[in-house]
Amino acid sequence: MRLSRTMSRLHYSVRTAGLLACCVLLVACSAILRNPVPADQYAKVSVLGRQDLRNWGDHRPGENQPSELPDDPATLQRDFGGIMHTEHTYLAISGGGADGAYGAGVLVGWSALGTRPEFTMVTGVSTGALTAPFAFLGQAYDDELKMLYTTLDSKNIFFRRSVFSILRGDSVTDNTPLMNMLNEYVSDEMIAEIAREYRKGRILNIETTDLDAGRPVIWNIGRIADSGQPGAARLIRQILLASASIPGVFPPAYIKVQAADGNTYDEMHVDGGTSAQMFLYPTHTNFARLREQLDIKGTPTAYVIRNSRVQADYKPVKARLTNIATRSVESLIRTQGIGDAFRIAATTQRDGIDLELTWIPMDAPKDPGKELFDPAYMSALFDYGYQRVVDGTAWRNVDLTTLGTGAGR
Repeated sequence: MRLSRTMSRLHYSVRTAGLLACCVLLVACSAILRNPVPADQYAKVSVLGRQDLRNWGDHRPGENQPSELPDDPATLQRDFGGIMHTEHTYLAISGGGADGAYGAGVLVGWSALGTRPEFTMVTGVSTGALTAPFAFLGQAYDDELKMLYTTLDSKNIFFRRSVFSILRGDSVTDNTPLMNMLNEYVSDEMIAEIAREYRKGRILNIETTDLDAGRPVIWNIGRIADSGQPGAARLIRQILLASASIPGVFPPAYIKVQAADGNTYDEMHVDGGTSAQMFLYPTHTNFARLREQLDIKGTPTAYVIRNSRVQADYKPVKARLTNIATRSVESLIRTQGIGDAFRIAATTQRDGIDLELTWIPMDAPKDPGKELFDPAYMSALFDYGYQRVVDGTAWRNVDLTTLGTGAGR
């Protein structure tokens, strides 16, 4: 009997080892074929035949950053006349997954209140990237924004792959449903509207992370929309998809670029949240010069929507790899967002910009955690954000001295 059990265990061990060996072979032999940019050319490639459609979100000495504004007064007036000699308001929308419903509710409630401004510039990261085009175009798109954050569930965003597909692929899920949704809602007509607003001087910037370079990339969506290139609409949808693609969970976006050697390569772009949870503009921007060139009136105001809580809930963690990893990533994202808020506060204080911040308080509806995108939870959070704005409790004026106070309220 003992020999029988021993042989049974041995058979199980051999079977398990064989299965693991097969898995290793599958992983080794089935990586997605790529044509990445050579290391000596990655900083010089073009997209859609142009090199002025994006900037690095960080800054390295010796790198040339394209000027956002021309020096010639006539060209400046032609390209940015709509935002010259006037007051400015900016909006930054953070990542947060399903918690993006809070920011959507804030925006729609702001419209209902009748005080929502037309933003001179809108920036977005991750779920904030999906919200940003609707926020940029104003309250005419509020119905679509509400629908996206209150009626869709996980199956409208992704479907899970089989074990063997995961081993052969680049992610646990397939986000084809999300791309189909972007094709529908980020329509050619919407992209044409973004281009028209860009021609007035207004800016819509989305951040992704170039995983090959390990660096943030800021895409000028309006300039891409106005480029006239046949692939512009597809590129915009790719950028929005990439910015919301959590590495490992969702597939990266492989964006085609052209190098100086005449060859076409691909860049691997993932969630902008791997670089920053939110951004306003690069810290090395000479805002004093921009203020002078555009003759900005009064004190600009930057509004920042943080689609997250700033204080963690106490939640005992099971001694299991997935639970430990999930909780660790949650903590990393939350603290990264706090750090980003301090960076924005330091930048705006330096540049003389008023900063208004909103985040999800501790008494907001709690995520039941049944799935990544739960429409019941998202609807409740949307309504909560909506009501906070209507009640006048959403926004908090902050600077470096006050940012750390009131956390969790």
